[in-house]
Amino acid sequence: MGLEYAFQDTQRLYLIMEFVNGGELFFHLKQSRTGFDENRARFYAAEIILALEYLHKSGVVYRDLKPENVLIDSEGHIRLTDFGLSKSGLHDTNIRTESFCGTPEYMAPEIIQGKGGYNFSVDWYSFGLVVYEMLTGINPFKTGQDLSIVEKMNEILEKEIPIPKKLSLEARDLLKQLLKKIVSYHL
Repeated sequence: MGLEYAFQDTQRLYLIMEFVNGGELFFHLKQSRTGFDENRARFYAAEIILALEYLHKSGVVYRDLKPENVLIDSEGHIRLTDFGLSKSGLHDTNIRTESFCGTPEYMAPEIIQGKGGYNFSVDWYSFGLVVYEMLTGINPFKTGQDLSIVEKMNEILEKEIPIPKKLSLEARDLLKQLLKKIVSYHL
């Protein structure tokens, strides 16, 4: 999204962003209830991939990919928004960051583990969860249960994510590859 204007008064800073009138991906997923057909999900996924590749080549790890941060413009294309948790300066693939941040239901196991830091891989795990949600209509970690943050984090580390058989072989394989977790310990 483009920043159109910025100004401040004595108490606040105002940022006027580009108007994106298609709404959030989250809204469209709620409208569909059961997710999108694979062609629609594939289109949005391809555009999210292009955005993440651009950010990663620019040395930025996004860290907060979720349907609420994916906007759809008037022509049906996606725009990422809310870079408040992003980290820049990661131009070398060996550089890692260690901040514990993100939306819990979309947080990658590497962030939760807090062991040795992480890099761009966390965005690909979150991308896998967004694709899963686009194809099924649900996030596997939004269970409706009233879990403590520690219980939710352990669920992310331990829970096997069920890949529905109704999805094509290609979609199932993509999700399995994106949602791999290597967990070395529990909270």
